[in-house]
Amino acid sequence: MPGRLLPLGKYCYLSPMTTALSIASGRGWEVFDLICTAGANDRRFEEQHRQFCVAVVTRGTFRYDASLGSALMAPGTLLLGNPGTCFECGHEHSRGDRCLSFHFSADYFERIVAGIDGATRLPFETPRLPLLKVLEPLLASLEAAREAGEPWAFEELGLRIAGAAIIGARGLSAAPRSPSRRDEKRVSEAVRHMEVHAESALSLAELAKGVATSPYHFLRSFRQVTGMTPYQYLLRTRLHRAAVRLRTTDELVSRIAFDAGFNDLSTFNRRFRRVMGRAPSIYRAQGAN
Repeated sequence: MPGRLLPLGKYCYLSPMTTALSIASGRGWEVFDLICTAGANDRRFEEQHRQFCVAVVTRGTFRYDASLGSALMAPGTLLLGNPGTCFECGHEHSRGDRCLSFHFSADYFERIVAGIDGATRLPFETPRLPLLKVLEPLLASLEAAREAGEPWAFEELGLRIAGAAIIGARGLSAAPRSPSRRDEKRVSEAVRHMEVHAESALSLAELAKGVATSPYHFLRSFRQVTGMTPYQYLLRTRLHRAAVRLRTTDELVSRIAFDAGFNDLSTFNRRFRRVMGRAPSIYRAQGAN
């Protein structure tokens, strides 16, 4: 459940100086907002990764010591962890840090690996990936989703950051091959399904399962074929239909928002204004102007 504050000791990264807020989850994955307040004089605690972990450092610095090696973590770097790996974190040079930490079950992670050309079976062999220019847009999207309180965005973002970590850790090329005819057929089927059920809560995993492919491969193929992610396409469809109803009916804005698939009016208003450039009520009042 998004927004769940975890008790100490249930997950890794939970020394007495750390709080972990679960902000989004699905079958086989979960993401936490981790805030640590430890400093140079605070005791280190040995912790353990219970699943595959890819953590994005968003603030502060700390030393990460694990069986994979030791590394100084700073904003923009990716901390990598394997199931069962013990580690310690230290703050010899500064106080506190903040991370977005993604945890993946072995089965879920293996499906991601299977969707990446040239990738082999993990575990990770390095404790971190340095700040990479190519990842800047993705890292900005992650922080924006956290600050905006948009848990629904993290399924796609988690797949993308996991894929980037696998590609970077293995030294693979990030350039994907062109989508096949089969991929195009899968995307076409998914688009038709999304158009019919646009108002429903459609997860990326469910869409991928419906066209018999892995979530990571589906996300990559969908972006290549349509130029946007499945969530972006679903959002566009919902907003377009809402805009048409605003112009052609006198129904309440709230009714239109809920029918389009938005759970609350404030989210609809914010999204509509961002895409259409005007609040829904102003958009309706101005007509074709």
